[in-house]
Amino acid sequence: MAASDLAEPDDPRARAARTKRDRTRRALLDAADATFGSRGWADTRMEDVAAAAGVSAATAYNHFPSKHVLVGSVYGPLVRPLLSEAERDIAAGRPVVDALTDQIRALARISQRYRKLTASFWSAVEEYTIKVSGPPDTADDGDPRTLAPVPTPLRILIEHGQQTGQLRPFPSALDVSGMIVNLLLLRSINRKEEPADVTAELLLTVLFGMLRPELLANADNDERPFRRTDCADRRVPLDDR
Repeated sequence: MAASDLAEPDDPRARAARTKRDRTRRALLDAADATFGSRGWADTRMEDVAAAAGVSAATAYNHFPSKHVLVGSVYGPLVRPLLSEAERDIAAGRPVVDALTDQIRALARISQRYRKLTASFWSAVEEYTIKVSGPPDTADDGDPRTLAPVPTPLRILIEHGQQTGQLRPFPSALDVSGMIVNLLLLRSINRKEEPADVTAELLLTVLFGMLRPELLANADNDERPFRRTDCADRRVPLDDR
């Protein structure tokens, strides 16, 4: 191969090509966000997203080989910051009850604010889980569950809490995190008008009822220890996605 055939890293043509690819990818992600959020999972085709982004269907498939990859790539940036937060909390030695409480409330806000997109993501997860008949595989880059690992921040915090004796050792962190996320996603579909703080209170009651039951047992009969009284979550502006 001739030397002229090799593009140098600072070759203007190579930079222009990378810029074009990045812009096309961004346009597809933005179009997918809007389309999944308005039409839902079943009524959105890759061709619809491509048309909204102003590119051909072939170009869309070159960037995202399936709808599952596309919706996972859209939803992933919403939840990945929570993983960084969980890792920081563990490194800082923050009490796991406080860290998990913040995580659950953040997830409830995300699912409410992006409720239509969340419903599309959940539909994709259900469909893909049936397709592969098994749990997520980190080597499978087409699995929306690995592209948007919603349970992972909860799982690592619960594992940390169980290892340090802050939480009961049973059920396992894998099982609990999966159950909590499944309940969250189902409520985002079936309880569309439920405020995020109400969803979070329910999830926290279920979570700590399994792993830190004394938080509930020591409360008065009419006390709800995870109830928000400042209504902070209600002030989060919602869009119609």
